Amino acid sequence: MGRIFEKRKHKMFARFDKMSKAFTRIGKDIGIAVKLAGPDPGGNPRLRMALQNARGANMPKDRVEAAIKRAVSKDAENLAEVVYEGYGPHGVAIVVETATDNTTRTVANIRSYFTRSGGSLATSGALDFMFQRRGVFKLPAEGNMEDLEMLLIECGAEDIEIEEDMVTAYTDYAEFVHMQRALEEKNVSVTSAEVQRIPTTLVALTDEQSEDLEKLIDKIEDDDDVQAVYHNIA
Repeated sequence: MGRIFEKRKHKMFARFDKMSKAFTRIGKDIGIAVKLAGPDPGGNPRLRMALQNARGANMPKDRVEAAIKRAVSKDAENLAEVVYEGYGPHGVAIVVETATDNTTRTVANIRSYFTRSGGSLATSGALDFMFQRRGVFKLPAEGNMEDLEMLLIECGAEDIEIEEDMVTAYTDYAEFVHMQRALEEKNVSVTSAEVQRIPTTLVALTDEQSEDLEKLIDKIEDDDDVQAVYHNIA
């Protein structure tokens, strides 16, 4: 089968690995949501969001159900949500969101990733001014785009980006739950919904510098405790 088969196999395994990590992170989101407000999605907006993201990622139903069962069991692990901030090589600001059952292990790992790349961790809140928390909703680009835009604005969208097959709507962090409920009430199909950290200023890098950052970000994202990584690379 030769080299072409090997390349296809490598891409296939890389895709499966990415899906597996996404399922693990969504599973943690489900577990945290259940711990905070119970297993009933009707009274738990965060759980509804996690279940919505699970469907958008094509997460198997049995894995979703297993995540809920684990969270309600008396032996369920307690996950702490911890945010780490730091500067990578070339002065790039990086924020790492984690969900961990061992903060000592997690901070040691995150610090080592930064240090080995020539960066360093910063104190908590040091990079708040460089990122704005916003609700980000992704929807399939289907039907009449003008009607969809008007509907999203009515539901609370402040900014809308339309690509070939995807629409991204942004809302203020404080309005995230309001928009989530409004979209649900109007039966709008949403691929994913989450709160993200959007950089307010961007850093331009050369191709060589970008490679340095990509290596660091890949290393951080590979950590099982990491839920999301944000940066201000242009």
